[in-house]
Amino acid sequence: MAERFNRGKRSWRIKTSALVCCVIVIGLLSGCGGKVDSEAAGGDQPAAVETPGTVADGKESTEETQSSTEGEAAQTERTVTDELGHEVKIPADVNKVFAPNMEDSLLKLGVKPVAQWANGKMGHTYLQQELDGVPLIDFSGGLPSPEALMSYEPDLIVLHTETYAADGTYEKYAKIAPTYVFKNASGHVEKSLTTLGELLGKASEAETALKNYQQKASEAKAKLHSVVGDKNVAIIRFAPRGVSLMGGNYLCGFVIHQDLGLGKSKLVENENAANISLEILPQLDADYIFVINAYDQGTERLKEMTESPIWKGMPAVKNGQVYEANNEYWLGSGLIAYEKIVDDVVRSITGQ
Repeated sequence: MAERFNRGKRSWRIKTSALVCCVIVIGLLSGCGGKVDSEAAGGDQPAAVETPGTVADGKESTEETQSSTEGEAAQTERTVTDELGHEVKIPADVNKVFAPNMEDSLLKLGVKPVAQWANGKMGHTYLQQELDGVPLIDFSGGLPSPEALMSYEPDLIVLHTETYAADGTYEKYAKIAPTYVFKNASGHVEKSLTTLGELLGKASEAETALKNYQQKASEAKAKLHSVVGDKNVAIIRFAPRGVSLMGGNYLCGFVIHQDLGLGKSKLVENENAANISLEILPQLDADYIFVINAYDQGTERLKEMTESPIWKGMPAVKNGQVYEANNEYWLGSGLIAYEKIVDDVVRSITGQ
């Protein structure tokens, strides 16, 4: 009986040992499987993956958060080439923009600049209600110094003409903030507004503003054509330095002769402008004339010409088809000014 007991005891030990070995083997196989899965997923990744904001070994994981943030910045920051060939890095968010002489377009996009262009203490008069509280920068003595501009901490600087970027100004401004330069933004306001919208992340606002203006101009064009037909319209600008006939390539001339499709005098058929004097005045082939007293500084020349017998003998004058234009926005370069000009032309010529 004792012998049977010993044999049973040995048998129980063997079975127990076998069971323990099986457990150990299964555990080893599970460990190997985990290692294989980890290597297949990404090499040296730890078995427990940390997520942003979790704590591992008593320290917050920030590496993935930083990597994600840097990735987002890289996706949203853009590099563009301006019209002078400069590569410009546009920040992801532009909150402070300085774009002298483009305030009209900025406001159309719903953006207020950090500072505005001014001649002495006078900015663009027709925009002052919308620009209330925006500091004036005097350009009468030239562009502001880098030190003066730096105090406004702009995120982006936009220069509306290449002359603003001359004489090392671009290089100085570019050290303050990314600086984009147009060759002549006033030469084609609709195109420059589209570009400005893209720079500021306001492309949809620019598109809407352009559609609204084009619709307005199209309706006005139809009204005017029924009255004016193929007759010509002239714009005479009186200024301290002289009297000029404006062509159809910029500002109010662009609106009247291109957007509204009204004919222009042969004197400016292929010119941006032409000098006008009493001797040349009889050659002016226009049935409608708009007169601009530039910034109220051409009063003397305006009086001299309009009181002359030559002026009084012109068909447009005899027919009462000479109109004084508002110099505040007729020399403006933006859709706000353009819309006002369209209204003035329709009201003056058609009486509507």
